[in-house]
Amino acid sequence: MFAIIQAAGWPIWPLLFASIIALALIIERLVALRRAKVLPDGVLARVIGEVRQGSLNEAAINALEQGSPLGRVLAAGLRNIKSSREVMKESIEEAGQAVTHNLERYLTTLGTIASIAPLMGLFGTVVGMIEIFGSQSPSGANPMQLAHGISIALYNTGFGLVIAIPSMIFWRHFRALVDSFVIEMEQQAVKLVEVVHGDRS
Repeated sequence: MFAIIQAAGWPIWPLLFASIIALALIIERLVALRRAKVLPDGVLARVIGEVRQGSLNEAAINALEQGSPLGRVLAAGLRNIKSSREVMKESIEEAGQAVTHNLERYLTTLGTIASIAPLMGLFGTVVGMIEIFGSQSPSGANPMQLAHGISIALYNTGFGLVIAIPSMIFWRHFRALVDSFVIEMEQQAVKLVEVVHGDRS
């Protein structure tokens, strides 16, 4: 591995740094965006049961809020349970926007790495081509310098693509996952509002 890094030259170092960041972000988001953590099963049913029994209190709402992103959205509605439907919906929407922002955390950085990694590889290719042309002299090409320039060009191009492809795949996967979570949270929050205001049994 170290021999490859040496052959790829100094342009490989920014790519290595980008790959470490991308890997860390992918692992972090895989852990943070687990369904059981974002949308735990049975939360809405439990909340509706407590609403019907009238057993909700501030401690229960605080525990719900701290439990999951879905709990945070539902807790915002429960804090305005005695208000009108519009006020309750507005508070849920505001909490939903904050939760969505948290779910999308780091995705911009991952998408940026997916976009610029091929360009960083292309930069390494240009550096390699400069090395190749720099090896030309009136007495002929220097084979060692020529080989070094070719290795810089090819290794950097390949490494840029190796970083960009999985980063793009995971970025698109996480975006779709967040969108599906947000839609499901909205549906559950609407159901809570309808139950509270007597539109649904």
